[in-house]
Amino acid sequence: MFLRPKARWVLDSRGNPTVEVDIDGFKGIAPAGASKGKHEARELRDGGKAFHGLGVSKAIDRFNQTMFPLPIFDNQANFDLFLEQKMAFLGANSTTAASIAFARWKAGEQKTGIVRYFTSIAHANGAPKALPSIPTPVANVINGGAHAGNRLSFQEFVIIPEASSLSEKIQIISEVYRELRKVLLKKFGRSAINVGDEGGFAPNLSNNRAPLELIMGAAEELGYSKKVKLGIDFAASQYYDEKKRKYVLAGKSMPAEKLLGYYLRLAKEFPIVYFEDPFFEEDFNSFALMKMRLPESLIVGDDLLCTSAGRVAKAVENGSCNTLLLKVNQAGTLSSALRAFAAARKAGWKVCVSHRSGETEDVFISDFAVGIGAELIKLGAPARGERTAKYNQLLRIAEASK
Repeated sequence: MFLRPKARWVLDSRGNPTVEVDIDGFKGIAPAGASKGKHEARELRDGGKAFHGLGVSKAIDRFNQTMFPLPIFDNQANFDLFLEQKMAFLGANSTTAASIAFARWKAGEQKTGIVRYFTSIAHANGAPKALPSIPTPVANVINGGAHAGNRLSFQEFVIIPEASSLSEKIQIISEVYRELRKVLLKKFGRSAINVGDEGGFAPNLSNNRAPLELIMGAAEELGYSKKVKLGIDFAASQYYDEKKRKYVLAGKSMPAEKLLGYYLRLAKEFPIVYFEDPFFEEDFNSFALMKMRLPESLIVGDDLLCTSAGRVAKAVENGSCNTLLLKVNQAGTLSSALRAFAAARKAGWKVCVSHRSGETEDVFISDFAVGIGAELIKLGAPARGERTAKYNQLLRIAEASK
């Protein structure tokens, strides 16, 4: 018997092509990021004029010529190893989609259910045994940086609800988001309620403190000031000048030590518990200093780690983080991503499974985050269909698990 995988192009949420792989009716779609770490697995794009150079015809042709037909692999690890050996030729967009599609196909063959299947392959990749669990959503409600057209340096301002059930957490997110819309509309006019790539509002602000004040004002209006914590994805590599080895915020140049002081002042003034990529993606030492100064906070590595087991090991050695941001397409296969997950778990870290700014209707990450027992999941705002699809899938899983 043989597998009959087929690749095709579909659109992501930015209207760009991406790769979908279909294995006997079981599909997987690769997302795409706007702000990318330099150590991410590389997509294969066409270049040229079509789709402004972002076409994926080359990736699809290579996949269909190389991968059809295929012998039936006995497990996810062997299939993913086959993909990893060909990733440079196929592109990580093809291998990511294929790895997800194979997981769905294999779970169907085994009749285990996709969530339980993800639990089993996490264990197979060396993660300490854990049961599936419902993660807390991390909601991006104001966009900046590479995800918006405003002048905010920081890329995402997020809220993390505190409640006993998923449904209550999502209710808090939804109500704060709607209240924030009212606040922005009243204060800045209709242009302030335009949304960015991930559904968060993109008001024309330049002061990085202002979004924190606005979000907490909306939460307080609803009586949620004690139930809402804040987080920031700084994406600091975007405002780091490598030649000068300085960070440039609001036209001011500063070294890492001064930037850390600024972050610490924000942490004293606002209930910020989540700090993602606060420094340049090679600056393990500054991450470590921040972790020492804020031992109770989540110091999250995204561009720093790129869902790489090797970079997680380096961060553990340097004491740089305590939370892995896990994006499967950064690694290129499920197995590669799960090796990073296992390394993080063995170090006692928390894990946040994450969407990308270029998403699709695929709800894979909701099933995956539950299956591996991640504490957190970044889904964007409770707006735009490609984001709400994932919230809705979490609600279905939570209901079924009662």
